[in-house]
Amino acid sequence: MWQEKNGSLYREFIFKDFNQAFVFMQLVAKEAERLRHHPRWENDYNKVRIWLSTHEDQDNITDHDRTLAKAINEIYKKLESDKIDENNTTKKTGLKLYTDGGSRGNPGPSASGYVLLDMDDKVLVERGVYLGITTNNQAEYRALKLGLEEALKLQAKQVDVYMDSLLIVNQMLGIFKVKNSDLRPVHEMIIKLIGSFERVKFTHVPRELNKLADAMVNKALDEELMI
Repeated sequence: MWQEKNGSLYREFIFKDFNQAFVFMQLVAKEAERLRHHPRWENDYNKVRIWLSTHEDQDNITDHDRTLAKAINEIYKKLESDKIDENNTTKKTGLKLYTDGGSRGNPGPSASGYVLLDMDDKVLVERGVYLGITTNNQAEYRALKLGLEEALKLQAKQVDVYMDSLLIVNQMLGIFKVKNSDLRPVHEMIIKLIGSFERVKFTHVPRELNKLADAMVNKALDEELMI
């Protein structure tokens, strides 16, 4: 249950493993974005600790906090009742999406790349798109948007997203705020896109595990720049 501590509502949630905790954080981030009220939280493997308070009201507890607390409770109850197993659910209806973006100059000539695979790692779609002059982060976000749009066309219900941009993964989870005004519009479009799926899970991977999407970026750049 939620407790009142130092002007905040506080609760600790415990899950079977990190994957379930990660799914929970993703769903909470989506709901917090919808309510325009963002929590302070921390994750320690299978534990998620959340503090809710309203900054505009000098960090006191308000109805905004109680509304979000109630919504978080419902998310937790649903996860518990469904007994979500990531491996089983995604095997049936899910896709894997690898995305990457790059800029030669930052800002400079840029491209986005994405690859969609089924849960047996069969490549379904691989594509690179030249964007013109922009930044690395813009290209990363555009790749994510394009990949999710393609997944929607394939009627995927669940998508496991893999990116080597830790910044964007954390921004999509609501851990980091999107401070760059140029990135906010595409971030908001992606949040709306996510609402079209049952679940979208974000995972940060090292660059060497994102070679498929990276290859699409470089192919698009090389073809455009005639290298």
